[in-house]
Amino acid sequence: MGHLRKQISRFYRDDTLGYLILRPLYKLYQLGLKFTPDKLIIKKSFKKHMGYKLDLTNPQTLNEKINWLKLYNKKKLHTIIADKYKVRNYIKEVIGEQFLIPLYLQTKIVNDIRPENLPDSNFIIKTNHGSSGGIIVREKSRINWQQTRIELKHLLKENHFYSTREWQYKNIEPRIIVEKLLTNEDGSIPDDYKFHCFNGKVAFIMVDIGRHTNKRTRNLYDRDWNLIPCIWERPNGKDIKTPVNLKEMIKLAEILAKDFINIRVDFYDVKGFIYFGELTLHHASGFQKFSEQKWDYKFGQLLNIKNVNV
Repeated sequence: MGHLRKQISRFYRDDTLGYLILRPLYKLYQLGLKFTPDKLIIKKSFKKHMGYKLDLTNPQTLNEKINWLKLYNKKKLHTIIADKYKVRNYIKEVIGEQFLIPLYLQTKIVNDIRPENLPDSNFIIKTNHGSSGGIIVREKSRINWQQTRIELKHLLKENHFYSTREWQYKNIEPRIIVEKLLTNEDGSIPDDYKFHCFNGKVAFIMVDIGRHTNKRTRNLYDRDWNLIPCIWERPNGKDIKTPVNLKEMIKLAEILAKDFINIRVDFYDVKGFIYFGELTLHHASGFQKFSEQKWDYKFGQLLNIKNVNV
């Protein structure tokens, strides 16, 4: 079923005929979602993905608390930091411009995405309001630019809020951004260090290994870089050496986390330099299974949501 869903999604996003056929159905589906209460959609999605009922009265697991926060913790700042374009100014003000990945282009006009408007060096194209990984470009001559513009046109019309009920995405003004593609010495995409911060402090660190490949793995570490024997959605990969910049990344993550109950701060450590990736309020929308449910509970006990005004 999952494979079929992915095929349909690609047919809708990447194929003009698929878009014309499926767009009316998708709009009808979205209309139905708009009139469905947030709580009902979240509860239904939670049971489907997690396999157990969501307890909003007394949430205990991490995924339960993430979904509770989706419903009851909403601030204007959340929309700004979820916007992959506007968050850049926030980062500049809070920790400094030196941590930003170079931006080559930002636009609301799909036709601006043409090779003559883009650099000859490697870059990545993505939208500011979605959760897709983006389009990696290493050689402009090998890209079907017409097809790319079609895909981006479709992505700009999507609203992540209606399917997940993550409020921060609802009012983001869609645009396209083009950033420098960060790479290691061998040209590979660097590991993604994701600092899960609870109540302003780093609780644990997730490392996504082999992103943009078919062999993605994931390790979880504590603050002292001890491997946590836990599998969260993806299998464990090779053990990663303690990053040279670990202490500085923890410090920066906690500076950024100070105004949030729960937030994930993403960094890249490339050739000795730290680059900011993104800020995520609700990891995987609170719908990501642990291989052993005990970890969902253990991490959940570390997150205090009692001080949130409902």
